[in-house]
Amino acid sequence: MSPSRQTTNRSNAARYGLARVLSKLGVCSRSQAEKAVREGRVSVDGRVVLDPEGPTDPERQRICLDGEAVVAAKRVYVALNKPRGVVVSAADERGRDTVYELLAASGLPWLGPVGRLDKASEGLLLLSNDSVWAAHLTDPRYHVDKTYHVQIDTIPAQTVLDQMILGVTDNGERLAAKRISLLRVGEKNAWLEVVLDEGRNRHIRRLLETQGIGVLRLIRVAIGDLALGDLAKGQWRHLSAEEAAGLHNK
Repeated sequence: MSPSRQTTNRSNAARYGLARVLSKLGVCSRSQAEKAVREGRVSVDGRVVLDPEGPTDPERQRICLDGEAVVAAKRVYVALNKPRGVVVSAADERGRDTVYELLAASGLPWLGPVGRLDKASEGLLLLSNDSVWAAHLTDPRYHVDKTYHVQIDTIPAQTVLDQMILGVTDNGERLAAKRISLLRVGEKNAWLEVVLDEGRNRHIRRLLETQGIGVLRLIRVAIGDLALGDLAKGQWRHLSAEEAAGLHNK
């Protein structure tokens, strides 16, 4: 292969869609970047680009958003104790409270949620502007454990717990838990500890529903080795460099 052909290949390999580049630089989400590009708010080397998929090389081209040069944002990693009734969304068309209202006065840069918790669920939620780190934690290939404490409306037999570990089918989709154990038992209900190494939409609720079990509370208490600990409901904290690196190395 000629030297000129090699140079061309290296150049092409460094070019990504403009919206993806903005997201990877940590200045906004992919959807926010696409919107900004279509609105004519982004220029590359002084020329307004309206195509979010327009090939862009962030190392060789000057990108501006609203007239300001875009530089890679400092990577920020945050743990939040999400309260019940709050949605994981930057804006909600139905006017519901969002997790971003809990961060509004924090002075933090734009952060994206790393995975999801539905409105009725609570507990540990990670947010970051490091899209590569976030993608690693949510990629099913890496099987990062997520641990939940779940209050249910019955006292289950061990055979029922075993069945959910073996796996069930719900609407054509296989659902299973990596581990399930009884934490404590009351007169009419119980608490389970459920560990997942994959995350499907409403995974635990659907899994329990297949066994006729209803969920009273669902709290995520750990992701990998990172525990929710004593972080107060609605509060957040920065992850240490060691904590962030430890999760990425799972």
